[in-house]
Amino acid sequence: MSTLIAIADAVVESLNSASFSQALTAERHYQPVFDLPEMADLHVSVVPKGVEVLASSRNQNQHDYAIDIGVQQKVAGDTEADALMTLAEEIADHFRLGRVQVDGVGSVPVLKVATEPVFAPEHLTEKRLFTSIITLTFRVLR
Repeated sequence: MSTLIAIADAVVESLNSASFSQALTAERHYQPVFDLPEMADLHVSVVPKGVEVLASSRNQNQHDYAIDIGVQQKVAGDTEADALMTLAEEIADHFRLGRVQVDGVGSVPVLKVATEPVFAPEHLTEKRLFTSIITLTFRVLR
């Protein structure tokens, strides 16, 4: 199995076993595309994003794996958006300075957690859809 996919699956497992202010079920997708009526329910999507490989030493390379976590739900107003913003922050905090256990690789550290922008204003304006994307970067030396 691809290391990137194995890390994405470990992120899904970590999310689904954690406690947050809202109940969630994370799923891995290549393309998380949903019809707007489906978005009445919370969607937490884990998407493999990319790999950057840099020379680390004569015998080893540094592989930085990027994983996106999307938090999406249709909202009626600011109160619901506030709750989703809190959830996105909790998810980011869950991975800061953390590790995931990856089958075939071992314990993989989180190198970076980024949420930029914290929500997609165009989704909120056009569709009343709250969308926040959290990007996790994991480092594996091999």
